[in-house]
Amino acid sequence: MPEIIIDESLTYIEGTQRVFTEEETLQRVQPLLKDIGVTRIANITDLDKIGIPVFSSIRPSAAEGAISVYSGKGANEVQARISAIMESFERCLAERSGVNKDVQESIASKEFIETPEIAGSSYTLIEPRSLLLSEKPASSSRVEWTTGWDLLKKEEVLLPSNAVYHPYDPPGLSLKLFRTNTNGLAAGNTIEEAIFHGLLEVLERDALSIAEFNRFPGKEIVLSEDDGENYRLAQMCKENGIDIKLWLLFHDTDVPTVVAALDDVQLKDPALLVMGAGSHLDPSIAVRRAITEAAQSRVVQIHGAREDTEREKFVRDIGYERIKRMNSYWYEEGEKVKLADIKDLSNDRPSANIDLLLQKIGNVAQRAVVVDLSRKSIGVPVVRVTVPTFEVYTIDHERMGSRIKKAPRRKLSADERPWKRRMHH
Repeated sequence: MPEIIIDESLTYIEGTQRVFTEEETLQRVQPLLKDIGVTRIANITDLDKIGIPVFSSIRPSAAEGAISVYSGKGANEVQARISAIMESFERCLAERSGVNKDVQESIASKEFIETPEIAGSSYTLIEPRSLLLSEKPASSSRVEWTTGWDLLKKEEVLLPSNAVYHPYDPPGLSLKLFRTNTNGLAAGNTIEEAIFHGLLEVLERDALSIAEFNRFPGKEIVLSEDDGENYRLAQMCKENGIDIKLWLLFHDTDVPTVVAALDDVQLKDPALLVMGAGSHLDPSIAVRRAITEAAQSRVVQIHGAREDTEREKFVRDIGYERIKRMNSYWYEEGEKVKLADIKDLSNDRPSANIDLLLQKIGNVAQRAVVVDLSRKSIGVPVVRVTVPTFEVYTIDHERMGSRIKKAPRRKLSADERPWKRRMHH
């Protein structure tokens, strides 16, 4: 794959982390929706009592094995609309040509099927096992490969195509290594914006996986009126009988990753024990993303339109008290930290943000691979970012690496250790 060049001259609008205003973004992307098969964008905010804006985007032509209703969130309606639209571009361009009903054009990367040994003799390989496979493939297995660009080592590499496309069905004679997902898929006004958001998402899922596996949420963030918009969003939850806990997750990169855990103490509905997460170099943006995503999770549960609501039936069968107990670490008191005391690491240029993020990731991982999924016929850049060895437990419990086991974990009380209690009888 050709080298991905980051434009050093690109700057953010003063006081923001955006290259274009929200209005300019909407004017650019909205007319392109017909090219990717989106038939409507709907405001679904009013399905819930909180009032934090949530929009949905409907794409009936989605490939088999993919969902066709996407949602987006934001602190205002324009942000939420853009968020739902960008999600549509990500999902559409993650489908390969031939499967994609809307876009015939292929991506620019080279692709072929070969055993790792033969492929590795002429290319630098991202070893399948570094993607935390649940089963080790036989060395004679043939794998489909896609060329990508490693931002850390500045070189072309081969990545299993399984880690590039979603949904993914391996072509004849090649192996399916794992269930595909959308981790690290990102769209943007520019490729720099897409790469930055893709890197952040992979880091966020890694931090969340580590926190969930170790039942260790990190530090509890306390908001005050000085926190402006974030305080307002949290108050919108509280005023509607919804407890909100904000956590700054432990992460060895020190990039702020925040989780918002909501509990509707009036309704006591187990399906509404939801969370949202956000990572960003600017902690206040990470908090805003976490709160708005948690609000989006509520609306999606109420709406029931996402085609993955098996969770809803499962949690209703188990019940509110038990679900809350199983996830008690998100709802307990924690060591407190003020939002103002979390360092803002963000810069005024996308390239500087990407460089810092790569430096932080490079301290704990060897590679950060980007595959450019953009198509010339569609004017919105989309990428897939993969950081080998980063955890994905939160989206796929079968895949675990060594990072998850090295992280701090919560000490369990005697009540939470039934196996210990039994031994004393």
